[in-house]
Amino acid sequence: MDMEEALSMVLDTLWCAISQNQESFKPAEKKLQEWEVVPGFYSILLDIFSNHTIDVNVRWLAVLYFKNGTDKYWRKSAPNAISEDEKIKLRQGLVANFREPVSPLAVQLAVVIAKVARIDCPKDWPDLVPTLLTAVRDSDLLVQHRALLTLHHVVKTLSSKRLAGDRRLFQELTGNVYSFALSLWNTHTELFLQQFSENPLNATPSLEKALLALRILRKLTVHGFLKPHESEDAVIFINMVFDRAKTMLECRKQLPKKSSLIELIEKFVIHLTKVLMSVLETHPFSFIDFIQKTLEFTVYYTFMAGGQESLFERFKIQCLNLIKLIMLCVEYKPAKKIAETKDPNTLRAHQIKTSFFTPEILSAICQGLVCHYFLLTSEDLQMWHEDPETFATDESGESWKYTLRPCTESLFVTVLHEFNTVLSPVLMAMLQSNHGPVPESDLNAILLKDAIYNAVGLAAFDLYDEINFDEWFLTTLRQELQLQGGHSRIVRRRVAWLLGQWSGVRFSAELRPVMYSAMLSLLQPHEDLVVRLTVSHALKLAMDDFDFSTDQFLEYLEPIIGLLFNLLKECKECDSKMHVLYVMSFVMERVGHLIRPHVSNLIQYLPLAWEESAEHSMLRCAIVSTLVQIVKGMADDSQRLHSFLMPVLALCTDMQQDSNVYLIEDGLALWLACVENATDMTDELMHLYQNMPSLLESSTENLRICFTITHAYLMFSPESFLKVYGESLLKTCQYMLTDLRSEGIVIIMRFVELCLRTAPQLSCELWKPIIPQIMILIFNGEESTICCAVCTCIIARVLLCSKDLFSQMIREAALRIGQTEDHFFSTILFNWNKNMPCVTGMPRRKILGLALSSLLTVQSSIVLDKFSDIIRNVVEALNDVTKPDESGALMDILCHCQSFPSSPTEREVFEDFETEHDHRMQRLASQDVVNTVVLGDYLIAQLDELKGQVGLEQLQQLLQSLDSETTAMLEEYKNLSGREPRIESHFTDLRIS
Repeated sequence: MDMEEALSMVLDTLWCAISQNQESFKPAEKKLQEWEVVPGFYSILLDIFSNHTIDVNVRWLAVLYFKNGTDKYWRKSAPNAISEDEKIKLRQGLVANFREPVSPLAVQLAVVIAKVARIDCPKDWPDLVPTLLTAVRDSDLLVQHRALLTLHHVVKTLSSKRLAGDRRLFQELTGNVYSFALSLWNTHTELFLQQFSENPLNATPSLEKALLALRILRKLTVHGFLKPHESEDAVIFINMVFDRAKTMLECRKQLPKKSSLIELIEKFVIHLTKVLMSVLETHPFSFIDFIQKTLEFTVYYTFMAGGQESLFERFKIQCLNLIKLIMLCVEYKPAKKIAETKDPNTLRAHQIKTSFFTPEILSAICQGLVCHYFLLTSEDLQMWHEDPETFATDESGESWKYTLRPCTESLFVTVLHEFNTVLSPVLMAMLQSNHGPVPESDLNAILLKDAIYNAVGLAAFDLYDEINFDEWFLTTLRQELQLQGGHSRIVRRRVAWLLGQWSGVRFSAELRPVMYSAMLSLLQPHEDLVVRLTVSHALKLAMDDFDFSTDQFLEYLEPIIGLLFNLLKECKECDSKMHVLYVMSFVMERVGHLIRPHVSNLIQYLPLAWEESAEHSMLRCAIVSTLVQIVKGMADDSQRLHSFLMPVLALCTDMQQDSNVYLIEDGLALWLACVENATDMTDELMHLYQNMPSLLESSTENLRICFTITHAYLMFSPESFLKVYGESLLKTCQYMLTDLRSEGIVIIMRFVELCLRTAPQLSCELWKPIIPQIMILIFNGEESTICCAVCTCIIARVLLCSKDLFSQMIREAALRIGQTEDHFFSTILFNWNKNMPCVTGMPRRKILGLALSSLLTVQSSIVLDKFSDIIRNVVEALNDVTKPDESGALMDILCHCQSFPSSPTEREVFEDFETEHDHRMQRLASQDVVNTVVLGDYLIAQLDELKGQVGLEQLQQLLQSLDSETTAMLEEYKNLSGREPRIESHFTDLRIS
């Protein structure tokens, strides 16, 4: 097939691929995917999208396929990589024509060239940048623009490379092109200003090119110099930023509001501020010489009367964030004792900041933020009226970077914290002057009070010593919460918010019932919706306090839950519903099982809410989170909700569902709560576990909670659970052990250990394939101490369960790694004894002691060779678990405290077993060998049996090999209380010397 036929075939296929007809679209898409690896395909695509006579939609699809192919096949190491010969032609073709008439296509072409440049430039494409620099000087204005656009994307891409070699190459590039780029920017900017003065309508192309050149300069300045202040051109450029910004703001003032040029000028101004911000963040010491200028510039335009006439919102945000970044810059902060600061640059920067931020300037900033920026605007009030739920949505996260109100609040907190001594009196004076009541019809006075209260709430921690909040609440705020009519809702909302802010800072416990009562009145259905949503958030903050008392809150629990439920039903927006649900969930978490009588309405409502939220995954997250607390609060009574909960859990934990990524975390928490509080292992609950293997294999992110759920199932019904899911769990664990770090291995080993505790015989058979692998881990001794401890406890339980199986596993493990059985067993025993002193926790140490004691009678010369090590470790374990009782007699405390948890995975619940799972843990502990066999008695019985095997004389020789301290302790345990008479009679003729 010749080139023309191939081009025609690809062109026809592209036409079919943009068709709306499914019968044409699907086969064409499949064919194009097949051609991705065919040599010459990308040359044909280049010919198609370079031909301006072809339909723009076809060309668009061609360039997209070319771009995707660049990502997949351009690198030499890629499978089916494009050949070097074809890449040479493609590179030449990409820069052969800068006359693309369609702007979106021109952008895509520039991105494609940048992607190729990231891989090939400069080694395989050394002439790219010279070609672009030539093209930007072309007399054709379209060529100028397209070449500049391409240069911008190339520089942007190359600047993002972070390897040391790549950064050096970019710095070399910067050194070669910076002066040219600066000259180019000046030329196009001056041309724009000239054209603007003559006829603004003709100035757009010049400003577009000036903006592209500015973007190039920003990347070169930030990433192309180790120290920008050492480059004369870079310093000139940064200094020019301020004058250019002032000039452009003046140009903007002259334009009518609907002018299309305004948006472009604003982009230009914003990018100028981005230059300052980027240099400050990346090269703070290079920025020191510009601190004064930047502060003068930003403070003038944001806080001085003459500057604010030129402002637009995004520029305000940039300026305010610049002030904040300078204040917070770590490099500009000296040590607490300034004399200890070593870097002179830090001292110089600090001196500049200190000299600029005079009390007068700081006062102006504080007054401007509170009395100007904090004031609710007419647009805010209109939104409150028309869309209260959106208005009440709490701005959070990174919103200070791009939204004015969070930006101003963030700056206020920063300024007050940095200059607390100067500004606290200013803020207190403002509060004092607006302390008294204001007419409910005086909107301006109410808005000012709202702004000042907002400032006092934001500055709660900094004003701790300045404000007696208890007194303020009793004398003023409580009365303001009762205001009605006019614009009083603004004050009620702000006071409610203020209570939330101060409740965790300085608010007496005695007054909290008064606060709850006030909040209760503000949650009534007749209250404004914004006020109620604000109160709900304040309630959460008030309860999220170390000194929160459930007893104080109990009388308000039922009405508050009811009112929150009414608020939940009244909300229409997902964000609002989520917010109220999270508040209710938090209330339930704080009061625990006391919520049980008060959730019936919510339980009836949630299934409907779940169905209605099918398209809103985040709302479903809030529902699942609430269900977690409901299940915990209802405890064993929660099983009656399983008809609703099981389908919810099935969806949350189904890896095939798109919503899984949102719901999995809360879904697993709900699953665990359901299993831990269930009283019966129903078919539905058992069937649900079939979702677990895919969860375990898909990611280790939720490994711990997945195994915690598995533990709960195992504790619930060990035999039936392992019979149904044992084989699949074995395969899953075998698969996971090949690619887990020590922490993950420990999680799996703890599960194996729990299996051996709950169903010893069945588990020994089930885990046969994995036990030799565990023994090999101990033999190698390369894992962490914790991992070795758990693995040793596993083989200890296997040994106590079946000595024959233990011997069989030793043989199989030794065979796997090509060792003799005796050498393997000897090494295992050596590592066991060596690591046992590092094992923590009495239950673990005792199980190892019991297992070592059991080895004494296996009639092995290897065991007798290590007799002194074994006895020393057993006696040390015995010393840990043996304490004197009230009469002074020694006792094994684990046998006298059967509720003591015998595994680190179990929660330490000794007195109040809150869930069914806790009861199951207690029953298991009461049956565990650790809590039923007295270690001292068992050791003496084993020594007695050993005497029968080897004779008294050899046993005496073995005992004489012990060190004196071990001998003394063993002699003491001869009199261990609770010993069977039979053991005593056999031990009397044994003399320890």
